Amino acid sequence: MTEHVIRQTKQKDAVRKALRASGDFVTAQELHRQLEDDGSTIGLATVYRQLNLLAEVGQADTIQLNGSQMFRMCEDTSHHHHLVCTHCGKTVEIEPPDETWLRKTAAAHGFTVSSHTLELFGLCEDCQQGQ
Repeated sequence: MTEHVIRQTKQKDAVRKALRASGDFVTAQELHRQLEDDGSTIGLATVYRQLNLLAEVGQADTIQLNGSQMFRMCEDTSHHHHLVCTHCGKTVEIEPPDETWLRKTAAAHGFTVSSHTLELFGLCEDCQQGQ
């Protein structure tokens, strides 16, 4: 870990607090807007940097959704996966797929598994009812 990842700063604390309060996945721009609305003078580049550092050390999850990188505070540091609503961003942690299935599927195509990620995207129940 680099020194700037370990060191606590007012800006890092503000980003972490805002990300935790958001609950679901948000973009850096959305989080920056929220921080500004709360009176913070933190710059967008700093928000990006802090979010990426949090993701790098495993304290935040990150996904790509609709062409945007999104972040969510990660309370569970073990390997996990998500269901993500593409409309409202609601996120639910789900059980990972069976490791045997992963390895069997990879082997059927001549691969060995070194790592995996799995995010399922769709509409949550509330957004389905609103459509």
